Amino acid sequence: MEFYRSRRLGALRSCGARGDATRYNKRVNAASASGDPRTEVQSAPKFSFGQSLAIPLITWAGFLAVRLIGPTLRLAVSFEEGGLACMATRPMILSFWHDCIFPAIYIWRDLQIRVMSSDSFDGEYTGRIIRKFGFVKVRGSSSHGAVRGMLGMRREIEQGATVAFTIDGPRGPRYVAKPGPVVLARATGAPMVAFHIALEKAWKLNTWDRSLIPKPFSRALMRVSRQIAVPASATDKERERFHAELQASLDRVREFAEENVRHVGSEKFPVLARSRISK
Repeated sequence: MEFYRSRRLGALRSCGARGDATRYNKRVNAASASGDPRTEVQSAPKFSFGQSLAIPLITWAGFLAVRLIGPTLRLAVSFEEGGLACMATRPMILSFWHDCIFPAIYIWRDLQIRVMSSDSFDGEYTGRIIRKFGFVKVRGSSSHGAVRGMLGMRREIEQGATVAFTIDGPRGPRYVAKPGPVVLARATGAPMVAFHIALEKAWKLNTWDRSLIPKPFSRALMRVSRQIAVPASATDKERERFHAELQASLDRVREFAEENVRHVGSEKFPVLARSRISK
């Protein structure tokens, strides 16, 4: 069993309401100062017998679905002004909506990107699936182990790793950005980048996020935003502004991708030879 010691986050605070930010900061500082083991990236939580049986089955089913459908996608990538240059930046903080997890797993595979995932049943099998595609899971979420997860994500950024958030997860509200990336951007200096992947043809699941499973050979368009940098000196009010800017970026890239996915394969949106982001 391996543990990662948490570090003091100092002035790390939420970019939400000031009262919530203060309470969050106190929790982080107290946990970091005390070495509370709940702030560490720990081994898998316990599940019921039925869940323990289901997790490996769901994991392999999910892995096979991504592995079989992913290579058939006709993918194009489009960047906002300055967005292409940001892809060379390491580390960075990626943010995207929960409903496009499936194509994101395949497109961003094998880059050792760190992803925060909860201790829940859903989080466990999702974490196992993404590990098979070269992602690294950091335990924690906005609803389960938030402080521990943020400490782990900060540690990974400080060691040079790019991290990613399904920013409206794990349970919504859908298309409403949570403050985690802004908190980490201010604390670490890593820039935030938003992206969205639109699918021309997909199955839509009956879940809170209406998750999309691409149909084989579907067109897919990924739109990537320009960078958003949050200075370490940002006040609570300024962090709220950066949070709003991130929300706007997520909305903007989603709208662009969904409006233009049908044009994938044209001169403006050529299909990539390999449906992935290069190292």
